[in-house]
Amino acid sequence: HHYFTLQVLCRYQHVWNIDLRLRPAFLAGIMQAAGNKPPGMLPKRGEYMLKDIKRMAKYYQVPLQTSRNDMQRIISTSSLGAMRFITAVGMTQPHYLEPLSREFWISFWSQHEDISQTETMLAIAKQAGLSSELAQKVLEMISSPEVKNRLRETTEEAIKYGAFGMPAVVTHVNGEPQLFFGSDRVELLGSIIGEKWMGPVP
Repeated sequence: HHYFTLQVLCRYQHVWNIDLRLRPAFLAGIMQAAGNKPPGMLPKRGEYMLKDIKRMAKYYQVPLQTSRNDMQRIISTSSLGAMRFITAVGMTQPHYLEPLSREFWISFWSQHEDISQTETMLAIAKQAGLSSELAQKVLEMISSPEVKNRLRETTEEAIKYGAFGMPAVVTHVNGEPQLFFGSDRVELLGSIIGEKWMGPVP
């Protein structure tokens, strides 16, 4: 769901009058603060979610290959390193945030790779257009206090806005922040900012 929202907002940033800023936050931290649990913890919901993701991929025109053990992979794969990697890129080369986020998603969902592994992160960075020197530099940054603090601060900021999961989109309308949760809320977001929804591929 995070990815569908990312894709749609990236498509609409040139269509709507919006200033899109991608802010990597740590989902587990948000869930913990809100007392929320992953959908897969409730088997029926997990089952539904995997079917729904397939339908949404078709609707949003996003390549996706689901497999039977996806729920297990979601629960057992730590995304902390990946989020720190994306955070470090956001701090140094923000124009790579969009392609990098996209490549991480494709790696996990379509290629079923373990995104917590260093080699995988470097391969993803290369795929997103980062030079191997830059990717290596980013990798060295992920254990730095600056990167850890930035990710923590962004996560705390999301919690302050009322986030309890992802995707969370905060829209500032007339100086008022409004939180939208879920990939099916972009249409509603558009109506609030006075922009026309033209489907998932405008």
